[in-house]
Amino acid sequence: MAAAPMASSPWRGIWSSGRTSSDALVDNASLIQRAKAVLNPRRISPSVEAAGVGSALATDKGNIYVGVCIDAECSLGFCAEHAAIAAMLTAGESTIETIVAVNWDGKILPPCGRCREFIYQVSSKRGNTRIVLQDKTVLLETLLPEHWRSAIDQHEVER
Repeated sequence: MAAAPMASSPWRGIWSSGRTSSDALVDNASLIQRAKAVLNPRRISPSVEAAGVGSALATDKGNIYVGVCIDAECSLGFCAEHAAIAAMLTAGESTIETIVAVNWDGKILPPCGRCREFIYQVSSKRGNTRIVLQDKTVLLETLLPEHWRSAIDQHEVER
């Protein structure tokens, strides 16, 4: 079992906060602040850069998980949203209420297509996950209209 993060760490609080689902919604400003807190753009090796994008997500239990991107020249890296989702899954949760990604310059980034699909498939909220954009918050289904899984789910309901 991993040790709890130190109090001064930007990772502090990514594990259970003791909240219940009734007070689970975390405001966008808090998520943006948490995503910015993990930004630390740097070169890890001659072919890898990390932490140029930070992500924070809030679960239905009110917990916040964060992650950073890893960019490798060979394309084996991953997005900050993937890292935040991995932290959430490691902690035993799987319902993403809201997610945001912030670039090294503080600009909010929409999730790429790979991240949109990953969020949809991982979270039990599917298309109802809230996505924080630069000037608004939208449901994931808005970014994934006519999703292929929706047709399969509808067919299974009709059976």
